[in-house]
Amino acid sequence: MTRLAIGLLWLLSRLTPSARRRVCERIATAFMRIARERREVAHVNLRLCFPALTHGARAELLRRHFLVLGRGLALACIAWFRTPDEVRAAVRVEGLEHLLALQGRPRILFAPHFVSLDTAAIRLSLEHDAVAIYSRQKQPAFDRFLVARRTRFRAIRMIPRDAGIRPVLHALREGVPLFFQPDLDFGPRDSIFVPFFGVAAATTSALTRLARIAGAAVLPVIAEQTADGMQCIVCIHPPLDAFPGESPEADTRRMNAMIEEHVRRIPAQYWWLHKRFKTRPAGERPVYEGA
Repeated sequence: MTRLAIGLLWLLSRLTPSARRRVCERIATAFMRIARERREVAHVNLRLCFPALTHGARAELLRRHFLVLGRGLALACIAWFRTPDEVRAAVRVEGLEHLLALQGRPRILFAPHFVSLDTAAIRLSLEHDAVAIYSRQKQPAFDRFLVARRTRFRAIRMIPRDAGIRPVLHALREGVPLFFQPDLDFGPRDSIFVPFFGVAAATTSALTRLARIAGAAVLPVIAEQTADGMQCIVCIHPPLDAFPGESPEADTRRMNAMIEEHVRRIPAQYWWLHKRFKTRPAGERPVYEGA
């Protein structure tokens, strides 16, 4: 089944850009109708993060999110299968000079989970070496596929999340940038509760800890689809000032506030299918009951 799905993705990559986008949008629309659990998770997340929106406005935002997912799949097909020149044409990088200006010192590319994140990482591999932490997929064939696609242009060091911190620190101290996504709920271990859209969210403090231990500069990276979904813009921002700061909690609050600022600008493009609020403070009820 996995090999069949990968074959279908390859076939999608052979379509013209406009045809590929249309087909992928229809796939995403069908997925929204049949994937009840994922749809309900996204609905709960939007209700918690945007309580001022009417039910109808949240339903429209959810519809737009799945449309963005389809367009993200179309862009990913380019990153996974097409030539370097075609990937460069579909995915534009802005702010690369901020990364290159810090050549030779430890650097962390802090990349929140916007829909086209994986496409952005593959595009950046055309420009620079990197190390990345990843979660193993349940399907071994799909896991091998993703690792192979993410390393197709350069021998990016893919470190499984369960490998610990040592190989990450080793790479950082060698001057290899870390592509890091710390904005998921990884459970209570090494996490602290800080607000995300005003809701207590279990958030790893690994970004501030890694930056402090390695003496690394932290550069936010945002992957944003254009309005028509035909291109992705990867924006590397200047390094954060005074980071790490006074405490891990303050830094993690700052990190979430920064993500929130970008999400409010392009709300349909954030990854709402994840159970971001699954881990709750002691005594609080689960928020995804029935999802």
